[in-house]
Amino acid sequence: MAIEWKGIFPAFTTKFTAADELDLPLFGKNLQAQIKAGIDGVILGGSLGEASVITTAEKETLTKYAVEQVAGKVPVVMNIAEGSTSEAIRQAKLAAAWGAKGLMLLPPMRYKSDERETAEYFKTIAASTELPVMIYNNPVDYKVEVTLDIFDQLQQYSNVQAVKESTRDVSNVTRMISRFGDRFSILCGVDTLAMEEMVLGANGWVGGLVCAFPEETVAVYKLTKAGRIAEALAIYRWFLPLLELDLHPKLVQYIKLAEQQAGLGSETVRAPRLKLVGAERERILKVIDTAIASRPTLPDYHSL
Repeated sequence: MAIEWKGIFPAFTTKFTAADELDLPLFGKNLQAQIKAGIDGVILGGSLGEASVITTAEKETLTKYAVEQVAGKVPVVMNIAEGSTSEAIRQAKLAAAWGAKGLMLLPPMRYKSDERETAEYFKTIAASTELPVMIYNNPVDYKVEVTLDIFDQLQQYSNVQAVKESTRDVSNVTRMISRFGDRFSILCGVDTLAMEEMVLGANGWVGGLVCAFPEETVAVYKLTKAGRIAEALAIYRWFLPLLELDLHPKLVQYIKLAEQQAGLGSETVRAPRLKLVGAERERILKVIDTAIASRPTLPDYHSL
C-alpha cells in the first residue's frame, strides 16, 4: 500500500492493563472507532504511545495487531525514535517485516545532532528501506530542527515524502510550500495549530486528542478542506480547551484520561509515568467533562 500522506493520522496511545501488559482488546476498540470516524492512517510507538518504555517485542505485537485489525483500510506507520543510526535501521527493517507500510522518523534521541549529522542520519535510514518516510520536525521538544536546507538534501530520496510539522511556527508551512511546492506532504503535528496550518495549505493532521475524539477531529479536517470554514471553526473553538492538553509534558496522562472519559481507553500509564491524582486530576477532568457535556452535533462530513 502506497501512502497518501493527507488527512488524519492519529498518534495512538499504547493501552496497558492494570498488570502492566498490553491491552489489545482496548486498543482494538479505539482503533475501530477511529476507522469508523474516517481516519486516514495509524501511527504507533510515538511519544504519545510511550515509545520510551515499550519493548521491541511489544512494538511487534502492536504493529501486527494493528495491521490485522485495519485489514488494508488504512496504512499502519511505525515511529522510530532511537539513539543510534544502526538501531534505527534495524527498527525500520523490523517495521517492514511486521507489515507496517510507513515510518515516522525523529532525529537521534539523547544526542543533539548538528545540521550535517541530522541530515546524514535521515539519509542513511531512508536509503536502508523502501518504506515511505515522514520526518518529524519538532525542535521545541527534541531540540533539533530539520531545516529547509536539510529537506533540500532529502529531496533525492523518493521515499522521504512527508513532514510532521511541529515547529509551532505556522509560517513554516508557507516556507515549505514556497521552497518545495508539493514535493513534501505537510501534516500538522500540534493540535492547537491544526486548523490554522490546514488553511495555509497543510495536507493533514497528526493528532493527539483524536485518540479520544475521532469524529470531531476528522470533521474539522474535512470541513476545512471543503472550504466550509465557519462550520469547521465552530467545532474547533469547542475543541480548543481539549486540544491544549496536547501541549503539556503530561500529554500522555491527559489524553489517556480523555480517552477514558470518552469511552475509548483507560488512564493506565507505564512507570515512571503515574496516573493523575488530586487537584491536577480534578482540573483536567473538569476540562474534559465540560467539553463532553457540550459536545457539538456534527454535520455529515463523511461525504465530503
